[in-house]
Amino acid sequence: MQAYGAIDETQRKKGLVYSLYYKILESANSPRALWMFCLVSFAESSFFPLPPDLLMIPMLLANRLLAWRLAFLGVLTSVLGGFLGYAIGYYLYGTLGEWIINTYHLSDAFSKFQQGFAEWGFWIIALKGLTPIPYKLVTIASGVARFDLVSFTVASIIARAFRFYLLAALLWWFGPWAKEFVEKYLTLFLISSLAIIIAGFVIFKLVS
Repeated sequence: MQAYGAIDETQRKKGLVYSLYYKILESANSPRALWMFCLVSFAESSFFPLPPDLLMIPMLLANRLLAWRLAFLGVLTSVLGGFLGYAIGYYLYGTLGEWIINTYHLSDAFSKFQQGFAEWGFWIIALKGLTPIPYKLVTIASGVARFDLVSFTVASIIARAFRFYLLAALLWWFGPWAKEFVEKYLTLFLISSLAIIIAGFVIFKLVS
């Protein structure tokens, strides 16, 4: 019986897609990947476009024993990166902050998020941080609104802990099954994932 996280040489030889998939798994299981995950998690909270989930998922498919360690590091680095986003909103919104929001076409969503501060305050940070809405929007808007830094920190910890630990728990529990499913239907999985991402952007744009 093949050990969890082991590389299936027969599957590897199926073609380019499988070859790339296993190279990603091998890289995801390396020490360098942990530092990359922390860097992406930090940067995504303020300016980087891609979420750390894109690294966390293959890393846990490769080795689910990393689940709780990655969840902790994800929360820590994401909250620390949130302080940078807060500072950008507080001190540099007229230059760097506005450029980030406009570059990612988040102007309408940013305006609506700012309006929510008056009604929800603390909870809008905690709840929005759980959604697919880019967390950089939350952190920069919090800085623009001069939101209380202690409340911002607590709300950020709640939001990011829920997100990272939930993902870690799901992959810990379903990891072996998910890995087997992905490898069996890899091409279909990639096409479906791409379709979901595109649909998510379209829906987010329409709702915003």
